[in-house]
Amino acid sequence: MSSPLRGLRIARRSRHVWLSRPLWSRRLVFLVGSIAVALAAVGFALAATFANEQLGRLVRAWPCAAFVLAPAGLAASSYLGRRYFDGAQGSGIPQTIAALGHPSPALRERLLNLRIAGGKIGLTLLGLICGASIGREGPTVQIGAAIMYSLSRVSSFPHESMKRGLILAGGAAGIAAAFNAPLAGVVFAIEEMSRSFSTRTSGIVLAAVIVAGIVSLSLLGNYTYFGQTHATLGLTDGLAAVVLCGTVGGLLGGTFARLLLASGPALGGRLAALRRGRPVAFAALCGVALAGVGWLSENTVYGTGYAETRAILSGSAAIPHSFGLLKLAATVISYASGIPGGIFSPSLAVGAGLGQDVALLLPAAPVAAVAVLGMVSYFSGVVQAPITAFVIVLEMTRDSDMALPSMAASLIAYGFSRLVSPQPVYKALAKSFRPPAA
Repeated sequence: MSSPLRGLRIARRSRHVWLSRPLWSRRLVFLVGSIAVALAAVGFALAATFANEQLGRLVRAWPCAAFVLAPAGLAASSYLGRRYFDGAQGSGIPQTIAALGHPSPALRERLLNLRIAGGKIGLTLLGLICGASIGREGPTVQIGAAIMYSLSRVSSFPHESMKRGLILAGGAAGIAAAFNAPLAGVVFAIEEMSRSFSTRTSGIVLAAVIVAGIVSLSLLGNYTYFGQTHATLGLTDGLAAVVLCGTVGGLLGGTFARLLLASGPALGGRLAALRRGRPVAFAALCGVALAGVGWLSENTVYGTGYAETRAILSGSAAIPHSFGLLKLAATVISYASGIPGGIFSPSLAVGAGLGQDVALLLPAAPVAAVAVLGMVSYFSGVVQAPITAFVIVLEMTRDSDMALPSMAASLIAYGFSRLVSPQPVYKALAKSFRPPAA
C-alpha cells in the first residue's frame, strides 16, 4: 500500500477516535464514575472513622455497653439486610468476583446496583458503631463496582471485556481512594479480583485508579494510612522473624479462611438450623458472643482495628498480647452473623497483634518491624494473594526497608496457608452468589 493512502487511512481513523460521539460518551461516563467512586470511598472512610471514634468513647465511658449494642446492632443489620438489601451481606469482594466471572446481566443487576451500594454503606456503619469487627474495604470494592456498572447503562459499552473492565476499575478505584494506595488498588484488581491480566482492561483500571487517587489526594492530602514507619531488621533477627511470621501468619490465616467458609453456607448442626429459621435471633446471639470476646480483650477488638494496629506500629499505647487471637475470633463471629462488612482491616489488625506476640521471642528485633511482617503474613494467609499482601502493607506504612523481608514472609505464609485452606477464601465465597449450573 502506498504511503499517501496509508496516511489517509490513519488520519480518518484518528479523526474517528477524536470526534466519535459514542467514544466521548463512554469516556465521560468513565470519568464521572471514577470521581463518584472516589467521593463515595472518601466519604465512607470518614464516616467509618467517626463511627469507630464514637464507639470508643462509649465503651470507655460504659465498658459493658457492647453487651447491649452488639446484639441489638447485629440483629438490626441482619434484618435490614435481608429485608431491603439482599446481596449486601458479607465482604462485597466475593459479590464483585461473582459478577466478574458470570456475564449474566440479571446477576450483575442484583449484586451491583446503587441500592445495594447505599445499603452496604449504611449497614456497615451500623455494624461499626455497634462493635462488629468488620472493615470498609470489601464494601468499598462492591460499592465502587456498583457505581461504575450502574453508570455504564448511560452509554453503550458493546463488548463484554469493556463491562468487565468497568467492574474491575470500580473496585480498584475504591481501594485506591479509600487507603491512598494506588499501586495496591491495581495489584489487588489483577491478582485477587480477576486472577489474570488483560490488556483490554489494564488501561481502564489504571486510569480509574489515577482519577480516584487524585480526588482522594485533593480531599485528604498525601497521608499514609498507618503512618510512616522506619522499622528495620538485622540479618539474624530478620531471618528468624520472616520464618516465624510467615509460618504463624500462614497457618492462622488459612485457619481463619477455613473458619469463614465453615461459618457461611457450610455451617451445620443446630446453629445452621437457627440461622435458617431465625436469622435475626442468630445475629443477636453472635452479638452476645462478640461482646464476650470484647470484654476479654479489654474492649480492643471492636471496629476496624485501625487504632490498635497504629498503636502497635508506633508503640504509642499498650495493646494486650491476647489481641491478635481475640480479634480473629471477633471477626469470625461478626462475619458469621451475616451482616455487611469486610475482613481486610480486621485481618491487618490480627496480623499486627500476632507480630507483636512473635516479637516476644525476638527481644532484639523492633516490635514495629515484626508487626509489619505479621500483617503481611497473616493477610497473605487469609486471601492467598502474596503480591497484594506485601504491596498494600508497604504502601500503607511506606517502609521500603521492609520490602525484601515482607516479600519473603508473604511467600512463606502463602505456602503454609495453602496447606490449611486449598482454595482462596474470596473465590470460594463467590460461588455462593453465582446461579446454579443448568
